[in-house]
Amino acid sequence: MSDLKPTVSPAVEELVERSNRLGADPKNTNYAGGNTSAKGTETDPVTGEDVELLWVKGSGGDLGTLTAGGLAVLRLDRMRALVDVYPGVDREDEMVAAFDYCLHGKGGAAPSIDTAMHGLVDAAHVDHLHPDSGIAIATAADGEQLTKEAFGDKVVWVPWRRPGFQLGLDIAASKEANPQAIGCILGGHGITAWGDTSAQAEKNSLWIIRTAERYIKKHSKKLPFGARLKKYEPLAAAKRRARAAEIAPLLRGVASTDRPMVGHFTDDKVVLDFLASKNHARLGELGTSCPDHFLRTKVKPMVLDLAPDASLDKVSARVAELHEAYRADYASYYDRNAQALGGDWPAMRGADPLIVLVPGIGMFSYGKDKQTARVAGEFYTNAINVMRGAEGLSTYAPIDESEKFRIEYWALEEAKLQRMPKPKPLATRVALVTGAASGIGLATARKLAAEGACVVIADLSLEKAQAAAAEIGSTDVAVGVQVDVSNADAVQAALDATVLAFGGVDLVVNNAGLSLSRSLLETTEQDWDLQHDVMAKGSFLVAKAAAKAMIEQKMGGDVVYISSKNSIFAGPNNVAYGAAKADQAHQVRLLAAELGEHGIKVNGVNPDGVVQGSGIFSSGWGASRAAVYGVEEKDLGAFYAQRTLLKREVLPDNIANAVFVLCSDQLSHTTGLHIPVDAGVAAAFLR
Repeated sequence: MSDLKPTVSPAVEELVERSNRLGADPKNTNYAGGNTSAKGTETDPVTGEDVELLWVKGSGGDLGTLTAGGLAVLRLDRMRALVDVYPGVDREDEMVAAFDYCLHGKGGAAPSIDTAMHGLVDAAHVDHLHPDSGIAIATAADGEQLTKEAFGDKVVWVPWRRPGFQLGLDIAASKEANPQAIGCILGGHGITAWGDTSAQAEKNSLWIIRTAERYIKKHSKKLPFGARLKKYEPLAAAKRRARAAEIAPLLRGVASTDRPMVGHFTDDKVVLDFLASKNHARLGELGTSCPDHFLRTKVKPMVLDLAPDASLDKVSARVAELHEAYRADYASYYDRNAQALGGDWPAMRGADPLIVLVPGIGMFSYGKDKQTARVAGEFYTNAINVMRGAEGLSTYAPIDESEKFRIEYWALEEAKLQRMPKPKPLATRVALVTGAASGIGLATARKLAAEGACVVIADLSLEKAQAAAAEIGSTDVAVGVQVDVSNADAVQAALDATVLAFGGVDLVVNNAGLSLSRSLLETTEQDWDLQHDVMAKGSFLVAKAAAKAMIEQKMGGDVVYISSKNSIFAGPNNVAYGAAKADQAHQVRLLAAELGEHGIKVNGVNPDGVVQGSGIFSSGWGASRAAVYGVEEKDLGAFYAQRTLLKREVLPDNIANAVFVLCSDQLSHTTGLHIPVDAGVAAAFLR
């Protein structure tokens, strides 16, 4: 037996490097789209004999971030032997399970449906990509002729076929019949290229992509999407984003009718130019073509056919009409194709749009999380580029809707969905936490993000807010915004930033606060105003702005106030702070009574003094309270702990846990409640 210790083959290193380079440029392929492979010989550690292997990007991977661990590894002799047992196109889905019998060792990542393409094509290195330029030619009505004109005999046309074993056989046969060819255009789909070396395969892939780009640029008509319509010209940038923020909650509610969605907004010039054109409605109705695209975007978008400055009442009414029509049309699409194709199809997964196009404003896209929503938008931008190329050369002619249906409700796609991990408790929820750059706010933001929420860190310091957000995760998880909660315009700007970042808002934590420890006679009018402006007025402004968005979404929501035991307990030298906290505490009860009809729960958390990590305590409040109680400031946390029934110090994470429970399904029927998190302060017991 030879050495069983695994090594990284030079072929694998070359493949990963090539994949990363190709995947880094969106002109070459979309996120998680396409696949690459290499063939080579290694020593079988069991027999000591040479064995031919195929390394190919596994299912669900992304070329730009691919590592060796993301490759499926198969024995080439066994993989190619599947040709002898292939039962035909009607049963080709069975071949995916057969790939498991071809794995070498542990096999690496799960083989994708495109594995056959890479194994059957007689070339050491194969790339399958989804470049906009290549798909433009692939979806043109006369794509086969355009392929000949653009590439000569170096690239051949392979008619549309659903990804699978038969497509692999088709491409292999095409290469064998055209030995001069370096690749092919796959009708309605993308490109495949090959080479004897990794460098040659990459060079051939890029040659096809760049040649297609140059051909389109040289031969395209001047206005591929038709004349621009003044009615749909984009609003100025500031007005455009303000209007987008106004309508975002409405659109998210529409997109979340069947199941909650996170949203993404873009007003990229590519999108705005498309929507300002005469033909955007016709092309939108045709939908996308590349399987990667419409699996993320649904077969077509919903298009708002109003001027961008139409009144909000008119927008709301028209969106409701369009949504009803979209749902009916999608249900008809499902029924029509399920009946025509026969067989046992999965149940309809939802009839809401994943892409909503608003002329003059931009594009709203939706998904189960922020990344999915963002990628859906990127894919539809790809589709716009594809349509521009196809219309510029010819006529955009995507694959038939029956083929789209077969892929959308493909048993293999359904199985992939069933393998997805169970969502976290707060998945799809968007949280705005004020005063979240430190202390209780930061701990709360971390907890909500860990439980699946998208989080907006709002703080007086933009630098600290952004740093805290970056610590929690990427911008698909958390973003930082600046806010002075005592200023209504600043609060609205923070809400606008929230809904533009994630589509809407579901959960607000009123945590921003400060305190000045002074006796009644030492408390100035300015002291009083400052504390009430931040905590009493600030909480009111944030709750009002958030409630408006939540009501428009019609998805319910949660508002949580971080009040204090001081809202109940009367201590010395604390009149302004205690009164402001008492104001917050009663806001909880008042808003719970008012917002319940909209499914919005309003609750509070009453902590005792939280010293650790607190911005309030570190800015002078700690020293003042320590002086009041006659202890060293460093011992204040321990002092607070000893006066409680449980003799435990209250930490930021304890408050964060209480917020999570209030917003979780565990307390779905609870509103108007204050939860003490004070380790037991008898004087602050709720009565």
